[in-house]
Amino acid sequence: MKFIKNAKIILKDRIVEGKALAYDEKISGVVSVDSIPADAEVIDAKGAYVAPGFIDIHIHGYLGEDASDGKAEGIRKMAEGIVKNGVTGWLPTTMTVSVAELTKAFDTIGALKEESKSWNGAAILGVNAEGPYINASKKGAQAEEHILTPTADFFKKYGDLIKIATMAPEQDTDFAAIRELKAETGILISMGHTGATFEQAMEAIANGVGHVTHLFNAQTPLTHRAPGVVGAALTADVSVELICDTFHIHSGLFSLIAKVKGDKLCLITDCTRAGGMPDGEYDLGGQKFYLNGIKCLLEDGTIAGSVLKLNDAVRNVLANTDLPLYEVVNAASLNPATAIGVADKKGSIEIGKDADLVIFDENINIHKTIIGGTVRYEA
Repeated sequence: MKFIKNAKIILKDRIVEGKALAYDEKISGVVSVDSIPADAEVIDAKGAYVAPGFIDIHIHGYLGEDASDGKAEGIRKMAEGIVKNGVTGWLPTTMTVSVAELTKAFDTIGALKEESKSWNGAAILGVNAEGPYINASKKGAQAEEHILTPTADFFKKYGDLIKIATMAPEQDTDFAAIRELKAETGILISMGHTGATFEQAMEAIANGVGHVTHLFNAQTPLTHRAPGVVGAALTADVSVELICDTFHIHSGLFSLIAKVKGDKLCLITDCTRAGGMPDGEYDLGGQKFYLNGIKCLLEDGTIAGSVLKLNDAVRNVLANTDLPLYEVVNAASLNPATAIGVADKKGSIEIGKDADLVIFDENINIHKTIIGGTVRYEA
């Protein structure tokens, strides 16, 4: 048995001090410090926080690599990079690229999933397929030439790997593909890159859509006479993603969205290959874009993902809301784990769950990242 002492332990509904966290590969519980055996392996957190590991369910790239490239070495490099940001589990996220490229990417990621349980990086929990079944009018930085009419067949082939699939529901006649995927797979169907009206969005939700891709971005906005996809996302019982880099979403909205969506709010990065890299020119799904500070833009000024780190997203929400720390941590851990169906094993510090943990200071700087009870990163 291992222990973490002198830590502020972040549970899903409170923060506990003066106790120790006991774990091996699984979490054993919050215990008295006096119960730690003299010969036990102990991490002294020195007053820092210990929290459940962060889970990034929407991340395209990092450190010059991109999931859509379908390169094993690139996926490994990304995993080793984001573990330093407190991420213990992630969904490599593909773009609207050719079916051949998607097939290669899915096959590569699927082949690495078992290996990722023991490598020195964040563990692969599945895949997020953002496209190719989207609306060209809301394509954003997605490549229009690879957009396809929705069908369930391709995604069903990878039903055990894909955790989230983004679709424009108005492109799906009678919501046939959505209903088939909902009935025959465990894929979380997400609305995104969509021109759906409020009414179409609500009907899509009734037919199986359970999630909304990067809320506010690449979808119909909320107005008082046409509530759009944003209005549907805020009124319906669906989970939503938020890119809290202060550029994609104005920081003044963080508190409102958190209070409206509660445990349905998932912080994501939507990070591109420019993440962790210097300003300059990069590639996203075959399109050239430019990084300047926190802004990733195509040549025509269209926003092209982000360079956000998930621990920075937590910091940004804390700095711009009055939410308690444990609720913000939930939005980066338990809520995404719940959305993709792994909350029975991950996402919170509870007895029997995987010992996926992160130790950070009051500024959310990562000191240690622990996966399956083993330290995978130490600052």
